[in-house]
Amino acid sequence: MTVKTDNEEVDVFDLVGTADAEDVRVEAGKRRWWTPLQRRWFPLTLAFALVLSAALAGWLYFAQYRPDRATDQAVQQTVLKAATDGTVALLSYKPDSLDHDFTTAKSHLTGDFLSYYNKFTQEIVTPAAKQKAVSTSAAVVRSAVMEMHPDSAVVMVFVNQATTSNQNPDGSFAASTVKVGLTKVDGSWLISSFDPV
Repeated sequence: MTVKTDNEEVDVFDLVGTADAEDVRVEAGKRRWWTPLQRRWFPLTLAFALVLSAALAGWLYFAQYRPDRATDQAVQQTVLKAATDGTVALLSYKPDSLDHDFTTAKSHLTGDFLSYYNKFTQEIVTPAAKQKAVSTSAAVVRSAVMEMHPDSAVVMVFVNQATTSNQNPDGSFAASTVKVGLTKVDGSWLISSFDPV
């Protein structure tokens, strides 16, 4: 079958064959550029997915898991024990063992509160305890964690305290509530604030 084009007769099958051959060459050119990419897309996608997964796992570890582990139930129990032991040490002393009692109490303290406690015990408590034979003993009745962070905590402590002296040998008893702030220093929880409520 022939078709007449501008001043020329051409066989239709020649046109079809020519068009197909040109299409094949163009298609082959596209394949040459795309084929290596097709072969590499799966490994590249897999590598990208692995890097993305590792980044997500790292973020979850540092943003979620570590803070949760640093504030879990076992850590809260450690904080409660530190607050309880520190409160008892702070509020218990006898005139014949003041130095030992204050040294024990200081081992539970840190920061500005340690400085304040040093000054307070030297200037006020020691003279009064020696002159009037003041003796106090404290017992923590209950305690609860109010705030918990990886490096700090706040504990509410309910305290019963008995005080005797030369002037009051029968003693006086007081119940109080104290908000105890703790800070983690070198792996130990130490009292950084002590605020009666």
